[in-house]
Amino acid sequence: MEKYQVAIVIPAFNEENTIFGVVQSVKRYGAVIVVNDASTDRTQEMAEKAGAITIMHENNKGYDGALNSGFSKVEELNCRMVVTFDADGQHNANLLEEYIRLIDSGFQVVIGKRDKLQRVGEYIFSWVAQIKWGIVDPLCGMKAYHIDIYKNMGYFDSYNSIGTEMSIFASKNSTSIAQLPIMINKRVDKPRFGNRISSNIRILKAIFYGLKL
Repeated sequence: MEKYQVAIVIPAFNEENTIFGVVQSVKRYGAVIVVNDASTDRTQEMAEKAGAITIMHENNKGYDGALNSGFSKVEELNCRMVVTFDADGQHNANLLEEYIRLIDSGFQVVIGKRDKLQRVGEYIFSWVAQIKWGIVDPLCGMKAYHIDIYKNMGYFDSYNSIGTEMSIFASKNSTSIAQLPIMINKRVDKPRFGNRISSNIRILKAIFYGLKL
């Protein structure tokens, strides 16, 4: 496959301990775009040192804001597909080959199905999403999209959906979606999601707005 046919978008906030290794592990698959969401550590430096294209936010825009910036860059680079990938080392880079293969075979969206969920809110969202949209793990951060989905929607996220709005859009528009079982590595530092109460509230809000789409 040609480089820049594929883009890997990695939102990052204070991930200096992992971002270099993550970029190194995925860059053979395509253009790596790290969106540095106003980090106060060496995330920017380490991402650039590893060979990533970087976007720097002066102010923290959150996970979805970072993905919006990343997808805008993907369109600018004229990539054909994009994979979202976490900066914390939890995702297995070797799975990218299968994600790319599934998009190449005709699927418009590929969504990971993690081997374990971490929060009560995630189980609730999974239950709702399976009933409403046929999506088992809407909050999995490792997803792949054909660029046409982004162009048809016109943006990645409009309501802080924690990375789920485009998948819901695809399902509601009868887009071909593949769901791929994946194993998650243990995170070495604090989760970006925040504490359990605040993260569950965010998830419940995302469910509410998703149901209104």
